[in-house]
Amino acid sequence: MKALRYVTIGAAPEISEVPVPEPGPGQVRVKITAAGACHSDSFLMGLAEDAWQSFGYPLPMTLGHEGVGVVDALGEGAHGIEPGEPVAIYGPQGCGRCYPCAQGKENYCERAAELHITPPGLGTDGTMAEYVLVPDARHLLPLGDLDPVANVALTDAGLTPYHAIKGSLPKLIAGSTAVVIGAGGLGHVAIQLLRALSPATVIALDLSEDKLALATDVGAHHAFLSDKTAADNIRKVVGARGATAVFDFVGAQPTVDLASSVIGVESDLVIVGIGAANAQVGALAKPYDAAIRAPYWGSRSELMEVFDLARAGLVHVETERFSLDEAPEAYRRLHEGTLRGRAVVVP
Repeated sequence: MKALRYVTIGAAPEISEVPVPEPGPGQVRVKITAAGACHSDSFLMGLAEDAWQSFGYPLPMTLGHEGVGVVDALGEGAHGIEPGEPVAIYGPQGCGRCYPCAQGKENYCERAAELHITPPGLGTDGTMAEYVLVPDARHLLPLGDLDPVANVALTDAGLTPYHAIKGSLPKLIAGSTAVVIGAGGLGHVAIQLLRALSPATVIALDLSEDKLALATDVGAHHAFLSDKTAADNIRKVVGARGATAVFDFVGAQPTVDLASSVIGVESDLVIVGIGAANAQVGALAKPYDAAIRAPYWGSRSELMEVFDLARAGLVHVETERFSLDEAPEAYRRLHEGTLRGRAVVVP
């Protein structure tokens, strides 16, 4: 079968021919109908060799942690699912037995590192292939009548912002304001979720005029360039109260500094983007009772909720479609920031 593999550190991914995987005990083989390209992949492929080694991921590795498909074959002992069933793959897979996993919060599994459990495409062969192995049927959620190409990115680009926003919903009441920094793949979905789930006024920031236009198209009340005027533009909207919540889908030092400068009393600063930045904390550093969170992905039940929002027509992902042979081009476009929304690869 064909697969998109990251073979050499620092080089572009390659299309390779690899054997079709055979499911072992408890495993399920899924025939992929759509796979999403994500900035997490681009981030990993941008790492230098010493940084890559710190993750301990093997090479070569098939990319892709967003995937949907149909159940193709069951390993011995696998149950609860039938061949031919359309499914979505839940990416942040855990041990299934610790306290967070028992709640469906496998994104916060207590033993994943100890047991060397890694998500598909992020340490284990992923979904940018014709077939993928899933270790347990519980990681396969019913896709139902949802279009696979249009909705595959919801497994991350929908689930991650949904989980981030859900934690701030008690604060996003009438008269509140939410700032979304980065209106790309995750940010444009976050804007829709904020509009669907809260009465908050939504302010979008980005460096790209095209992405600001997308932000407006999907429901942002205000859209500003993320430049030296951004903080003043936000303050003109939020006033002395400050922003109720800021969702930073970049996670770089300049964006965290910007977010820190516009939050108010009891506000949330939610850092979702992959990055490392410093933020001052304490009674003299931030407005009183302001909170900083760094959520990761989301739970299995939350992914079901995201799919229900999609079925209700309340959230969608802007996508550009690529064949598997065109997958390296999809990642090149992702790295350049020239995609409108998400890239979806269809084997």
